[in-house]
Amino acid sequence: MITSIIYLLAIALAEVVTNFFSLMAGLICNTVLLAVLIIDSSLAAEYPRHELLLALCLAPLTRILSLSMPLTQFSPIYWYLIIYPTLFLAAWVAMRRLNLTAGETGLTAQRLPLQLVVALTGFIFGVMEYLILRPEPLISQLYWAEVLLPAFVLLVGTGFVEEFMFRGVMQRASMEALGGWGLPYVALLFAILHLIHRSAIDIAFVFVIGLFFGWIVNRTGSLLGVTLAHGITNIIVYLILPFLQPAGGWQWDAVLEGTHPALIAVFALLAAVFLLALALAIEGWAWRRGQS
Repeated sequence: MITSIIYLLAIALAEVVTNFFSLMAGLICNTVLLAVLIIDSSLAAEYPRHELLLALCLAPLTRILSLSMPLTQFSPIYWYLIIYPTLFLAAWVAMRRLNLTAGETGLTAQRLPLQLVVALTGFIFGVMEYLILRPEPLISQLYWAEVLLPAFVLLVGTGFVEEFMFRGVMQRASMEALGGWGLPYVALLFAILHLIHRSAIDIAFVFVIGLFFGWIVNRTGSLLGVTLAHGITNIIVYLILPFLQPAGGWQWDAVLEGTHPALIAVFALLAAVFLLALALAIEGWAWRRGQS
């Protein structure tokens, strides 16, 4: 437990250095951290400490790849297309090295209708995260021809690959090592890697979403629903909503400042009811599966 906390703090420190001080210093910190994790995991032969340390290698590796690849000549949306296949390969190798099966890491489609309902949460989370970050769009115009490929890249890259890494490989290894604490541990690690946005509210939001996604995977045994929800969230945030603020019309800032409190209240109520109903449905399905 102490070792896992130390490494979590080390990853957090590397992210702080990267995002608030120096990209080069951050790259060095993450490289050193990755080397230490690899060496420590090779020396820690006992189960499950070895598995946890090996899985944690994926965190600094994510930042190293994003900082070291010469991608400035490419559109930002295509950075994902270049970086994420390498991350998927690394996560797959880690899965095989940890002797995990595809089913144990959530690569199944159990209870497909329920997973598709889980995917709908991406629309709720997308609106909420856009209101927090309000980023610039990753495309120049909102046309189908320009949206389709970036949407696919976000769905597969940030959706599938990140969920496979965090809720698949890392969460499985963390829960083996830390028990029930493994779920919030990975959610916090996932949130820390969002320091790149330099928003405390977004860190808290991503932590809650990480807990929610982790709980769903733990109860259903499948990554499908959270993969789709994660991908849809980013599609809403980076491809759709930035274009839906009309000139001279109502502003997102006005919503945040309370100009439309009824809109916020209705949206929050509907979202809460939907998420509660979804949680009850998942619990009911998990209970019935346990009885069979």
